[in-house]
Amino acid sequence: MSKHKVEDIRNIALCGHGGSGKTTLADKLLVKTGAVSGEPSVDAGTSICDYDPEEKAHKRTIESTIVHLTHAGKRFNIIDTPGYGDFIGQTIGAMRGADTAVIVINAHSGIEVNTRRVFQEAGKAGIGRVLVINKMDEHNIDFSALIERIRDTFGTHCVLVNVPIGHGANFKGVVSTLGHAGNTAGALVNPEEIHTNLIESIVEVDEELMMKYFEGEEPSHEQLDALIEHAVAKGTLVPIVCCSAKTGVGLTELLDALIECAPPPSTVERKGMKDGAEVEIKANPAGPLVAQVFKTRIDPFVQKLSYIRVYSGTIKKDDTVAVPGSKKGIKLGPLLDVQGGETKPVDSASAGDIVAIAKMEDLHTSTTFGNLELPKLPFPTPMVGLAVTPKSRNDESKLSASLHKILEEDSTFKLDRDAQTKELVMTGMSELHLQMIRERLHRRDKLEVETKQPKIPFRETIQATAEGSYRHKKQSGGRGQFGEVHIRMYPFPRGTKVEEYATKERFPQMKDFHFDEQHNFLWVNSVVGGTIPTNFLPAVEKGFHERLERGVIAGYLVQDVAVEVHYGKYHDVDSSEAAFKKAGSMAFRNVFQEARPALLEPVVKMEITVPEPNVGDVYSDMSGRGGRVQGADNAGGGYQSVRCEVPLREVTTYARTLSSMTGGQGSFTMEFSHYDVMPGNIQQEVISKAQLQEEEEE
Repeated sequence: MSKHKVEDIRNIALCGHGGSGKTTLADKLLVKTGAVSGEPSVDAGTSICDYDPEEKAHKRTIESTIVHLTHAGKRFNIIDTPGYGDFIGQTIGAMRGADTAVIVINAHSGIEVNTRRVFQEAGKAGIGRVLVINKMDEHNIDFSALIERIRDTFGTHCVLVNVPIGHGANFKGVVSTLGHAGNTAGALVNPEEIHTNLIESIVEVDEELMMKYFEGEEPSHEQLDALIEHAVAKGTLVPIVCCSAKTGVGLTELLDALIECAPPPSTVERKGMKDGAEVEIKANPAGPLVAQVFKTRIDPFVQKLSYIRVYSGTIKKDDTVAVPGSKKGIKLGPLLDVQGGETKPVDSASAGDIVAIAKMEDLHTSTTFGNLELPKLPFPTPMVGLAVTPKSRNDESKLSASLHKILEEDSTFKLDRDAQTKELVMTGMSELHLQMIRERLHRRDKLEVETKQPKIPFRETIQATAEGSYRHKKQSGGRGQFGEVHIRMYPFPRGTKVEEYATKERFPQMKDFHFDEQHNFLWVNSVVGGTIPTNFLPAVEKGFHERLERGVIAGYLVQDVAVEVHYGKYHDVDSSEAAFKKAGSMAFRNVFQEARPALLEPVVKMEITVPEPNVGDVYSDMSGRGGRVQGADNAGGGYQSVRCEVPLREVTTYARTLSSMTGGQGSFTMEFSHYDVMPGNIQQEVISKAQLQEEEEE
């Protein structure tokens, strides 16, 4: 695609908290380098990066956007990402396409919630990190305090590679701390004071050079230039650069610093799997093909675009490429060079390049090309759900098609038709995330929907052993119905090894057993003497499974139960599969009610990051919700991360509470942990409500 060598490419994910000026920075860099013309503006709705109608309306980035520019002979592929954790999936995808995360910090606001989150995600992704202090033209900036907090939060490897001359209206420029070039009059920090820390962070990546340095031998500029990108890639150096996107001061120096510090594709270590073995990937255009889809987008014309990062080798339009796990390769469609919402055809793409491929239904986010398999992108599990229905019943099929398009392009969005609640539930990262999806449905597909809090998928189980029977007998003229089933029922805790449980020692008359993993249900056949003919036993099992789905005490799925069928009776004429299915279902119901039935509820793991003064508030709040706090860890910068487990029913709208509690400074992650027995008083409320609803439906 490009005429640039691998070492002349810089793939950048532009990250940070909302309002830090990432998108404006990207727009200004595009204009400054001549990549685009005009005066793009987020506020005016003319930004190159924020081009979706939702982004223009809300004046915030919702999707990651790829743009490119050239500076000093280097090709920059820049991926602008959203600034709020609600859309963190877009940032995680962008980091798979990038080699460096450029994390933008508002000089006035300092380190904010998403600043910490994206710094951590970049570390997990194994890419280099560069901090950009933007908005140096703002008033009331305490620059020294900000640098101290950055180093306290992110580590002492964070070092200024240039320092600002003045701030606010007096922000006039920056001066390098590496080469001591330029006039240092008015600098907020003495470059000489930074120089030593910077050298130490760079030479740490080379043991021999580090030993010489500590013995008093200063490394040459050439040696430092050769090592600095490796230091960033290894994480021994996190450069800090200062600028103002609004005034343009420091933008040229920012690009120069990225050329010097940001690792090219050949410097970042990446590995894939081949035949079960780990293989190192080298960024060689002539090497074997390794590429991956890191983003999918459905544009307004319903054209699917798959955004590809090429790590090794070269692809051309109309190539047939291998896909791990597929017996036959897939033929690629047109390759496109991307500039915001605009694309243009290109003939090929090589190691280090980012392109889009149009109209490829076989490609999905995380799809790998070539003979190596790359790890799937590690998207977080969405936990905030809404039941969704179309306002018009005629739009039901249209709603399903529209939501599946969003599923394709948003890996932090899930869709599930709950078998027990009969609800179509869409799940996202937050209420704001789901609100943006509703707006997209309205704008793109002219679809109006209604939403409500979904019913929580409780479960039913037992806590004691019981036994009993049921005789199904019916005579209504002609052939009657007869079937009798005797069972014993046992609690079967999740994680129990079936082979160790279903033994002759426990069930001396056992003939065979069946295990249903979905419900963690074990059925043991101990019928002897033909008291239930073999041909009727499958019908008995069907009766059990019918009851597993229907529930017993409140209409929820049953799980963690073992049932032994040990005796029965039949009639030569009146017995049938239908009769034994009914007998099995009713025997299950009756014995279940005698085995100390209980409701289970989903419990989630949460990690709640808050300012230290709010830790006590979190402990108290979780206690009131029936949560169990498991400990707290220092998150740096005056923040603590509280780890806890809490019932899902208590935290479906937790984002509002946390925001109010911390003044918008708190954040949390949440994922499913396990099912646990619900408190007795809550159980009774749920059961009574379910019984009342059943009576109303009848």
